[in-house]
Amino acid sequence: MRRRRLQQGQALVELVALLPVLVVGGVLAWQMVVAGHVWTLAAGAARAGERALEVGAPAGPAALAALPARYAMSADVVTLEDAAGGARVRVRLAVPRLLPVLPDPGYIAVEAGAAAAVAALGR
Repeated sequence: MRRRRLQQGQALVELVALLPVLVVGGVLAWQMVVAGHVWTLAAGAARAGERALEVGAPAGPAALAALPARYAMSADVVTLEDAAGGARVRVRLAVPRLLPVLPDPGYIAVEAGAAAAVAALGR
């Protein structure tokens, strides 16, 4: 009976010790989910810019129109031409920070190319 009484608060102490690790792990996992969402948005915008290039329209406005307003304000859209007459659209988006105490997660850049279609339009 005496041994059982000595162990009564052990589970609570272990939970309190493990709680910060669980919280940090959850925040880091959620930050990775946010980064994946931003990557998906950038890829969709790059594809929209690529489709605009294929029909002869400017890629920048088309790529920005494919983004939500919050991301379109800070997006960087660049059209890169190569020597073969093709073009690629690069969309660069900032990954938002979940908590102000976390370091800046950086940027995600995605490229989509329309080399064959742009070369065919130039003829």
